Amino acid sequence: MFQFLEKAIIGMALLRILSGSIEIFAALLILKVNQIEKALIINSSLALIGPIILILTTTIGLIGIAEKVSFTKMLWIFCGVGLILYGVKSS
Repeated sequence: MFQFLEKAIIGMALLRILSGSIEIFAALLILKVNQIEKALIINSSLALIGPIILILTTTIGLIGIAEKVSFTKMLWIFCGVGLILYGVKSS
């Protein structure tokens, strides 16, 4: 009835739950401060958390499939993540 969950899956899910919880907390904090300047500071701080969570979850996932994927393909995946981050930050 219960299936065994891989450690990588649990780690990735916990990071996403943490990320979502931080987002909800930040939204509530923005409502509490009720000032545009402070709300922008809170919102800007979230811009740091998103990419960190993306990199960590991708790393955990790649470690989980390391024996199934060649080193070259993992390098391409990291390059793709890097390009996503570059594209988001350059606009």
